[in-house]
Amino acid sequence: MDQNVIIEKAKAYVQAETNTFFRGQVEKLIAENNIPELTERFYQDLEFGTGGLRGEIGGGYNRINAYTIRKATQALANYVLSLGIENPSAAVACDSRNFSDLFAKETAKVLAANGIKAYLYESLRPTPQLSFTVRELGCTTGVVVTASHNPSKYNGYKVYWNDGCQVTPPHDIKIVELADKVTEIKDIDFDAAVKSGAIEIIGEALDNKYIDMVKGLSIRPELIRSNGKDVKVVFTPLHGAGNMPVARALSEMGIDVIFVKEQQEPNGDFPTVPKPNPEEQSALQMAIDLAKKENADLVLATDPDADRLGIAVPDANGEWVLITGNQLGALLSDYIFSAKKESNTMPAKPAFVKTIVTTNLQKKIAESYGATSFDVLTGFKYIGEKIREFEAEKSYDYCFGGEESYGYLIGTAVRDKDAVSASMMTAELCLYHRSQGRSLLTQLETIWEKYGYYQEALINMEFEGQAGQQKIGEIMKALRADLPKELAGINVCCVKDYAARQATSMKTGETEAIDLPKSNVLQFILEDETIVTARPSGTEPKIKFYVSASQMGKLEDARSAVAKKVEAIEVALKALVG
Repeated sequence: MDQNVIIEKAKAYVQAETNTFFRGQVEKLIAENNIPELTERFYQDLEFGTGGLRGEIGGGYNRINAYTIRKATQALANYVLSLGIENPSAAVACDSRNFSDLFAKETAKVLAANGIKAYLYESLRPTPQLSFTVRELGCTTGVVVTASHNPSKYNGYKVYWNDGCQVTPPHDIKIVELADKVTEIKDIDFDAAVKSGAIEIIGEALDNKYIDMVKGLSIRPELIRSNGKDVKVVFTPLHGAGNMPVARALSEMGIDVIFVKEQQEPNGDFPTVPKPNPEEQSALQMAIDLAKKENADLVLATDPDADRLGIAVPDANGEWVLITGNQLGALLSDYIFSAKKESNTMPAKPAFVKTIVTTNLQKKIAESYGATSFDVLTGFKYIGEKIREFEAEKSYDYCFGGEESYGYLIGTAVRDKDAVSASMMTAELCLYHRSQGRSLLTQLETIWEKYGYYQEALINMEFEGQAGQQKIGEIMKALRADLPKELAGINVCCVKDYAARQATSMKTGETEAIDLPKSNVLQFILEDETIVTARPSGTEPKIKFYVSASQMGKLEDARSAVAKKVEAIEVALKALVG
């Protein structure tokens, strides 16, 4: 983009930005004539995607700041008002990230200025509680300010609809369209809005209802009440919003929680971890060290907005092992469906929902207990959308669902992944299996022996900035133009192109429609049932390759064979992409 255009855009931003910190950043760059940095901040507007915004914190149209938050909220307000809803309202929450409280306050102000009553949490709260609050208060919409598990330089903005689910069609598409047309952003004095009731500060009363809901999901509450002290849990919220709700839910049910004190308090810089991501060993290391010292049974870790849960458990030799998202999903599926069957609480038409990149092991488990399994696109909003469909059609009873990226949902009071309720259920299943004389790792091996050994791998290829975005597009275009006929010597028998909504047989060329919304995803089904999926991330500057392989047979033999297969496919993918 021409540097004169960049400079003009930067000057326009300075005029529009009300926050002195973000405005000052850009004024300084203009004064220094720092064209490379200005170009990164202004070569495009930060895209208001179908779930909201996510980007680096800073001044500029291609950054998260007070202006881009206010503009997004005005688009949301314009859409809500266009529907002619009587007495519209919105719930607003935020996590511990830098500027999250400011962005939440700005969101509430713009909504209130447009005549939409805003219920604003007094301080940080987890994303699943925002979803719960939208439903509990009967709000039209909701917003949570968070960038989930991204590094500290990021923040984001997620939009929810009246069912507590992240916005899906047609709402998301309409909001995106209106975001590009915003020319005026309404404002209101915060204190005056609170005094008039246009903004209402909420807190403890909703906390109590949310925690009561979480505790009510327990399948064996009597086991926890009588034996809760038998399981020792080390918990870290990774400087995020999980501190209060996880500790309350577990302790009120009778389970003692040992905190990683260095990570207990909210801090948007996340000073003790490279990334506040419970999927990674480095994020859980302090908790594991404490668990060894305390001779604990279970480590629980939630990300900054407490929608993702990572866990670790000791093996027979006392060495701590991280359980993957797919593995914990399998353990939860096995426990929830078996416990419901044993307690005669299984609904007439139980349903299990997972994303297309989540292991089929969970599907096998659910179906073995009589549940019907459904696949949806990647993104938890599609699981929430499926629950809404079940309720509208009175067709199925949702029991459990999840995604490989450490997200799980038990029950339907929340319509997004919920690490708080998942923490409670994980502690319960750990306690249950201990009461039966086995560990979680022993139970996982039992599952593999019954259904086959499954191993998954996620290959992330990061490409920052404008050039990176172009590179990701080129990779997907090249894959579609020249579909691989084999990977690591294993023939590809079917290719599913979710953008074209079409599955193609590589042997016959015959095609079959895919009954899911369009998505920029390619999936390769290999002849041995290995699944390889290529998907550009919707929230980070990377392309993701998901690999899932399995094999029946003696566990140790199957484990060795599958590990070699996954490794060979990883090598083949990196060579293919170049």
